[in-house]
Amino acid sequence: MPEAEFRSLYRRLREQALDGTDHGRGALGRLTPERVVAAAEVRCGRTVSLAAPIETRPGPDNPQPASHEMTAPAHREADAHGLRFALDRFAMNVHGDADSHLDALCHVMFDGELYGGVPASSVTPDGAGALTLDLVRDGIVGRGVLLDIPRLRGVPWLDPGDYVTADDLVAAETAQGVTVGAGDLLFVRVGHRRRRRSLGAWNAAQARAGLHPEAMHFLAERRVAVLGSDGNNDTAPSVVTEVPFPVHVLAMNAMGLHLMDYLDFEELVPACEQLGRWHFLCVVAPLRLPAATGSPVNPIAVL
Repeated sequence: MPEAEFRSLYRRLREQALDGTDHGRGALGRLTPERVVAAAEVRCGRTVSLAAPIETRPGPDNPQPASHEMTAPAHREADAHGLRFALDRFAMNVHGDADSHLDALCHVMFDGELYGGVPASSVTPDGAGALTLDLVRDGIVGRGVLLDIPRLRGVPWLDPGDYVTADDLVAAETAQGVTVGAGDLLFVRVGHRRRRRSLGAWNAAQARAGLHPEAMHFLAERRVAVLGSDGNNDTAPSVVTEVPFPVHVLAMNAMGLHLMDYLDFEELVPACEQLGRWHFLCVVAPLRLPAATGSPVNPIAVL
């Protein structure tokens, strides 16, 4: 896709996003209380995490892994008489290529702006001043829908560099008997986690499966509230000249969609297959970091 064509798509999706349901929260404005109530259709009460375990060892896709250290008890202190506490400290590069995380709307700057025309200069070395993680301080709760593209194509995973089209998303709806609707939390499986576990980690920054930018028309038409994937959502190498992360730009900067990257659907898929049901109540609870651009996240599907 030439850059000029991408920019035309960007302008169209940005205009569509300004539909009066924003209320300062981007596409989350579509997640009304009525839609949250309607999403609470729980059948068997099973809960499934959609996050991968946080990794603390470096790898080809994780050169700066999270650090976890015990700060107490000291050596042999645990055996001492009386009360003692185990204490630890955690640090993380939130926007990496291995750990499950949520991107706040201030994460993507394009042509000097954030979503809604907010100046990118509102993000400073001291933190972000607008469209921060604070927008989701009360969590995200709604109807989650999983569209499984490798299942549709009859393969275990999409190879790095492959991409999901709008036609794929429509075909997956038909094959799975589900329809994506307004206010839904859309999850698109490309099989990244299964490939990683089967073949080992690789440099996902250079090569990965994701969505084609044109697929964002589908999300705009269905008026979804959130997009998540078991990959980065973006294909690498990028299909757009001079724009490395076109889906991030379109979803977050043009459409106001919060993204969740590098989730894990490998436990969710068999649960959905067993129930014959590809939608579920989903609860997302990021950390409360008011000026942050993102957070580690553990979405929970309630089936």
